[in-house]
Amino acid sequence: MSKLHLIYICSDSTGETADAVAQATLRQFPGVNAKIKRFGQLRHEDDIRRIMEEAAQTGGFVSYTLVQPELREMMKAESVRLGVRTVDLMGPMMQAFVETFGDAPKRQPGLLHEMDAEYFRRVEAIEFAVKYDDGRDARGMLSAQIVLVGISRTSKTPLSIFLAHKGIKVANLPIMPEVKPPAELFKIPAERIIGLTMDAEYALRIRMERLKVIGLPDGSKYATMQRITEELDYAHGLMQQLGCPVVNVTNKAIEETAGIIMGYLS
Repeated sequence: MSKLHLIYICSDSTGETADAVAQATLRQFPGVNAKIKRFGQLRHEDDIRRIMEEAAQTGGFVSYTLVQPELREMMKAESVRLGVRTVDLMGPMMQAFVETFGDAPKRQPGLLHEMDAEYFRRVEAIEFAVKYDDGRDARGMLSAQIVLVGISRTSKTPLSIFLAHKGIKVANLPIMPEVKPPAELFKIPAERIIGLTMDAEYALRIRMERLKVIGLPDGSKYATMQRITEELDYAHGLMQQLGCPVVNVTNKAIEETAGIIMGYLS
């Protein structure tokens, strides 16, 4: 096995922002043996020193989102002292804001996660996505901001939850030739419906893996090219009838597909 590469995440809040950036970066290096070590709620300079010394010993680098000036200065000093590469994700953005607009930052950790109206909007959206997942109650589609439709394994549920974390109310509906779509689907403006599709070969691979996970035999009709082609043809016909945008999710990460979908909202 190749050498383990360590990325250290440091934050005086939760560290979610830096972690998300690190995860996105690792996707660009498939097959690399890498691990993220996350340290949140840092409050003392000794914490920074300890983490930086560990990074120096392991040959890793540090990505950080620190808003407290003393912690930021300690991070810079330790980087020079130990020769550890660091990536400041928040500092340049705050400095650009100050230099451009002349305003001073609050320098208060965790503002991103304050329990404000935006927070409760996201919670409400997540509850909505769970309640109206997988076509459980077609009435929910009428009040959804986005309705995702597609055949099985086109990432409808994970996309719904991801978008809900952005505060968007999403319902999703599986499309099957044997099941007539609910009447509510045809009452929604086309721009609020997003069709999800994928290449048949890609769908076949995913479904075969799914059969292994749930312990079904390989010969199941669910994972045959004939069945998948039938489903895709039916789904494409329905999407054309609805006149909705269609996104091909083949080989796309959830974040990438979500970005495309959010583009239709703007």
